[in-house]
Amino acid sequence: MNEHEIPPDGRPVDVYLDLLRIRLDTEDYRLLLSVVEPVLRAIDQQQLPTIDFSLDGADADQLPQEIREEAALVIATAVTGRLDNEVVEITTEETGPVRVVTDAATASDPARLGEIADFLRDRHRQNEELRGIAEASGLPTDF
Repeated sequence: MNEHEIPPDGRPVDVYLDLLRIRLDTEDYRLLLSVVEPVLRAIDQQQLPTIDFSLDGADADQLPQEIREEAALVIATAVTGRLDNEVVEITTEETGPVRVVTDAATASDPARLGEIADFLRDRHRQNEELRGIAEASGLPTDF
């Protein structure tokens, strides 16, 4: 859907949710809403930094992959106001497969995806260094 197709009084995230309501079965849509509604409320109230939200944590195992990906796309639409977000999977030796939400142009650009993979490698190395420091210091390492 292009920006010019969005009704003048509609937010892109509302349009996207309406499309999902049509596409998903009722139970999956309800499950999706249970995941994204607290996040959307926090975004509307500009309290995003105070919420704890992860689609990859222990609770995420209970969510079907399609719902996790759609939740990520709904949140990305709310944050960016764009309807062209995509979930791409990037695999590195250090991290294995990682799902990333990005715009359509980046998703189709191998050079940009390579830059994201480089960032993921660097971030993984930094996290491992921090874990080592925390472990040596007797601090928790589950960050």
